[in-house]
Amino acid sequence: MFGFFQRQGQAVFATFARLGRASFFLWHSLIGIFSLIKRPLLLIQQLHYVGVRSLSIILVSGLFVGMVLGLQGYTILVNFGVTESLGVMVSLTLVRELGPVLTAILFAGRAGSALAAEIGLMKSTEQLSAMEMMAVNPLHRIIAPRLLAGIISVPLLTLIFNAVGFLGGHVVVVSLLGVDVGSYWGTADSVDFYNDVMNGIIKSMVFGFVVTWIAVFEGYDTAPTAEGVSRATTRTVVNGALATLGLDFILTALMFS
Repeated sequence: MFGFFQRQGQAVFATFARLGRASFFLWHSLIGIFSLIKRPLLLIQQLHYVGVRSLSIILVSGLFVGMVLGLQGYTILVNFGVTESLGVMVSLTLVRELGPVLTAILFAGRAGSALAAEIGLMKSTEQLSAMEMMAVNPLHRIIAPRLLAGIISVPLLTLIFNAVGFLGGHVVVVSLLGVDVGSYWGTADSVDFYNDVMNGIIKSMVFGFVVTWIAVFEGYDTAPTAEGVSRATTRTVVNGALATLGLDFILTALMFS
């Protein structure tokens, strides 16, 4: 019995110690963002790596999510004779919830795992230690541009996801099910820019910040072994998805209550 409580206590202390390391890690990484003013090429390279290379999965996923929303919405709303509200339903669902959440989860699975594996491999091959020996701060040179690129990329990918999802809904609702195109696209008065679009963008910025922070910290804090890198990659995807879903509930309660 004593051993059980001892192990639980050690686990709690280890968790708080890791949270402390993550906080100091984030603080020094944020300071390093200011140094990117002198080296913008580092940021541009990471924007291409985590943003542009994630476009394919965002486009495909957004298209099919919009198509499914249109199909499911039609089967529900047709029973009440309000199929003209399909455009509003699809747009609000994407802008408020599914767009930011699914984009962040897909980003964690594609770009987040790649960042954790890349930084973990750099640590296992002692590249980060070599930078420190040459008086180069790896948090400024390696971590800061990746962190800022993730914060910038996720909101932009979310907007693309929303736009493609709405087009996917049009393909199903208008082209296949025969709903009037004017009623589907007449959503400008129903979607408020500040309460819907801006809140969705704020959500995506928070998700991008947290998911990228988790990814770069997991890679930086991992054990310098093949097993450690693989576990860091797994933790990045799992923790990133759970953090996104938890934060989504909190932000939704604050924004749309």
